[in-house]
Amino acid sequence: MINLTKHSLQKLEVLFQELGYVIRYEKGNFNSGYCVVEARNIVIINKFFETEARINTLLDILQNVTFDSGILSEKSAKFYERILKEAAEGEEETVESPE
Repeated sequence: MINLTKHSLQKLEVLFQELGYVIRYEKGNFNSGYCVVEARNIVIINKFFETEARINTLLDILQNVTFDSGILSEKSAKFYERILKEAAEGEEETVESPE
């Protein structure tokens, strides 16, 4: 799992920026804690979320974003590959049945 630190949050924010998204932290009545304005590539996250919740929210949103990873900088591409690898490993752990 990626570290749930401000540094990781900054990496995610850069990744989203490279994908053409604007991230805004605002207060509002979000049932899920965030809102994605698809037509304008804007992500609005509850500003009262702690760093861990912000990271998890961005990771959830990233799973639903379709893009060509070739548009990412080398640094962001490596970070994205790491996220994908860890997500795949997490799925394998949940699929395994206890003996």
